[in-house]
Amino acid sequence: MDIAGLGIAVVSVAAARGHRGTTVRIRIRRQAVRIGAVIVVIWLIIGLVAAGQRGYLGGSSSSCAKAGNTVITIIAGPLNYVGVNPKVDCTVPQPSE
Repeated sequence: MDIAGLGIAVVSVAAARGHRGTTVRIRIRRQAVRIGAVIVVIWLIIGLVAAGQRGYLGGSSSSCAKAGNTVITIIAGPLNYVGVNPKVDCTVPQPSE
């Protein structure tokens, strides 16, 4: 039996026992999780596009600052298009002698 089949069985058993409120809450919660996941994926895709437009995804030179800028730009997502320009400064302290 697949998961969808189990979900249908659980819903029909709950409805037969008179737990319609619980069934509705489960469906709404699942829909909310799906909608949230879709929003996060779209957010990250927009951030990936912004990183590509800024030239962070191309080239062979890699540094801490470039990697940090790329990751922060992707996480910032649509905020990149309203004026946010995240930058990372990678200053590593030098060991004392």
